[in-house]
Amino acid sequence: MNILVFGATGPTGQQVLRQALGQGHAVTAFVRDPATLPTNEKRLRVVNGDTTRDTGKVADAVSGQDAVISALGRRSTFKSDHLIERSMQVIVPAMERAGVRHLILVSAFGVGESRRDAPLIPRIMYRVLLGDIFADKKAAEDHVRRSNLDWTFVYPVLLTNGPMTGTYRAGERLELHGLPKISRADVAHFILAEVGKRAFVHKVAVISY
Repeated sequence: MNILVFGATGPTGQQVLRQALGQGHAVTAFVRDPATLPTNEKRLRVVNGDTTRDTGKVADAVSGQDAVISALGRRSTFKSDHLIERSMQVIVPAMERAGVRHLILVSAFGVGESRRDAPLIPRIMYRVLLGDIFADKKAAEDHVRRSNLDWTFVYPVLLTNGPMTGTYRAGERLELHGLPKISRADVAHFILAEVGKRAFVHKVAVISY
């Protein structure tokens, strides 16, 4: 399939990119800094741009895709700069104009109504540290929900750099205890499976061990 990945140089985006190429997909990586991407992959196309401003580049990247995956994030800062919301304001209309309907957006467990299911320690962490980041993700989701896209919001719990196991739980709601975790590699595994299965269209998918 033809897959577009926004945020392909981030820690989760790198896993999506690597696994997608390993599965034989043709991947377009939309990134600000392509220096860390592999240069010898024939099935990899790189578009260098800013998702919040470069409407023409985003439109060009979206054209002809079977699925769009957003793994955008702010990495090590707790300030959102409204990155995800502003990016969706560019990406969503580009997809609608191009007739590309399938969007998988990596959000986070604890955003929106999922906070009610969080164990005590993560719930405190979400409120104290991640309020601005989660507000941005929620605003982005609200924008996507108002579109005509076939969207899925992926809600991983605490992310780790562990290996891909292929053994995890995924559901609209999960029973969670303590400090639940999931590796970025397994999140990428789920995302690429969802590209084909489309089991969570217009749904949230919580991912955890």
